[in-house]
Amino acid sequence: MSDAHAFSEAERAAVYRAIAERRDMRHFAGGSVAPELLARLLEAAHQAPSVGLMQPWRFIRITQAPLREAIHELVEEERVRTAEALGERSDEFMRLKVQGIRECAELLVVGLMEGREAHVFGRRTLPEMDMASLACAIQNLWLAARAEGLGMGWVSLFEPQALVDLLGMPAGSKPLAVLCLGPVEAFYEAPMLAQEGWAEVRPLNELLFQDQWGTRTP
Repeated sequence: MSDAHAFSEAERAAVYRAIAERRDMRHFAGGSVAPELLARLLEAAHQAPSVGLMQPWRFIRITQAPLREAIHELVEEERVRTAEALGERSDEFMRLKVQGIRECAELLVVGLMEGREAHVFGRRTLPEMDMASLACAIQNLWLAARAEGLGMGWVSLFEPQALVDLLGMPAGSKPLAVLCLGPVEAFYEAPMLAQEGWAEVRPLNELLFQDQWGTRTP
């Protein structure tokens, strides 16, 4: 019986609220994150599921101002390259705020560990499941941060090898996220890219099929 294992109604509502109100934040209010709170958030991330229990995530907390600025510059360089690749939407893209590296209270870089090829369980035909596992850890952190009233933004605009070199990461590792974390003045009412008119949120019924790809559910 599922009811025997279900959370209370209030607890369920809190879980669904955190999911619904999570936002990819770009605007931060400075401040700080208490050490015990940061530890709690990272522990939530570390409790994520991982294929074959490989736990491929590695977190680097950035505490040095020059290093933070260097990461900011890497992102800005890629922002320009991305704008060039977008062609006619270049100017529109350059008006978007894509990161809050300078303003956030905490900056984390999350990467895949080296030596992942040794982990075959669950990855023989789908080696990218290491990325899926790391994404689960980031989502745990995101939802926990929202529940704690903190904003978080996932920045993926950077050249991976440049970040590897900057942070002294070992050969075979791969950074996948620069995470901006900290207090915010307010959370976006809807995803920022939707608010800015860059993209529209598609309803679930457009993405849900039954039995065969493309077959809509009744």
